[in-house]
Amino acid sequence: MIRLTDKILAWSVHVFTSLGLLAAFMAIIAVDQENWRSCFLWLFACFIIDSVDGTLARKFKVKEVLPHMDGKNIDYIIDFAAYALIPAIFFYKAEMVQAELMLLTLAIMLLSSALYYGKVGMVEDDQYFIGFPVLWNFVVFFQFFVFENHQVLNFVSVIFFGILHFVPLKFAYPSRAKRYFWSHLVFAVVGLIGALTILLNYPVSNRLYVAAALIPAAYFFGFAIFDTIRK
Repeated sequence: MIRLTDKILAWSVHVFTSLGLLAAFMAIIAVDQENWRSCFLWLFACFIIDSVDGTLARKFKVKEVLPHMDGKNIDYIIDFAAYALIPAIFFYKAEMVQAELMLLTLAIMLLSSALYYGKVGMVEDDQYFIGFPVLWNFVVFFQFFVFENHQVLNFVSVIFFGILHFVPLKFAYPSRAKRYFWSHLVFAVVGLIGALTILLNYPVSNRLYVAAALIPAAYFFGFAIFDTIRK
């Protein structure tokens, strides 16, 4: 017998997930106003919601309580907006490559993301992303706030990560990893704190904050190579 309180909690999880779309919309408003920091603070909020809603869904057995609802479908809508579409809009508004290269660069970002979402087995059963996941929010964050919007580097890195979507490296899913869970979680938290601190202090830069964001990024990339070879 499913209790009313169980249904309320389950619906609350879906509403919480849906708040990510509201945060994404606020990010669009911010980028339209060229408020770069505010845009990424809203995208940061999207990422935090996305990081914890799955844990809440499992805790409150949302699939069992509301079998007619699929939280993954809600997730996919918000994720594509927050991790691909809005970073592409930001990239365009901030003029992050030369004008003659802009359309090509945006096409690489958006089309590679759409094709990646179409892959069967995008996430393996042992909780690895196969190929670099659609995280253009992180790519654009490093391009703009860490490497200070170097246009040549921006163009080259978009090509690199666009191709990397389809290279079968195994990228860890930190919040659901079955191996090395705690080390993944610690590095993920440190990286997020570093990124948040960079945003809160923008445009003032600090090497310690930059290192706190860069080292975890290098860790996950290096671990993808290590884990792929090990497998």
